[in-house]
Amino acid sequence: MKKSQTHTTALTAEMDLWGQTLAYQLDIASMDLGHDIGERLRVARQTALSSRPMPKKMLRHSLAVQANGTLSAQPDEGLNLWRILVSVLPLLALVTGLMLLQALQQDMSESDIALLDSALLLDELPPDAYTDPGFVQFLKIQIHQDTRHD
Repeated sequence: MKKSQTHTTALTAEMDLWGQTLAYQLDIASMDLGHDIGERLRVARQTALSSRPMPKKMLRHSLAVQANGTLSAQPDEGLNLWRILVSVLPLLALVTGLMLLQALQQDMSESDIALLDSALLLDELPPDAYTDPGFVQFLKIQIHQDTRHD
């Protein structure tokens, strides 16, 4: 197996050297041509390069599972509109959920305050009771017990 890899590498290196030599000879020969012939050759070269088929290495790389279990695909072609929307969607869901939780918690705290205020206004208490630090806790316990019995 190793012998065939070195043989293939040697053939590839030999072909590269042959291609570079041929390109150098073509460059030397094209120096004597006129400008219009040189431009037509350049356009023909570009047309030939754009119409050639994709190498098999590029076609084979469309989607593959690697040995370590990762999935590889073609490289990204940049962010398009759908990719941006899909990447922003989880962030939007998170922010919406947090805002909903905050509104719900604020509503619950406002309802607790309203229950305390109504309990204070409906009961007849001495003024000293309002200054007692444990009085608010006592009222909370009373309200929760009253709501359980109802």
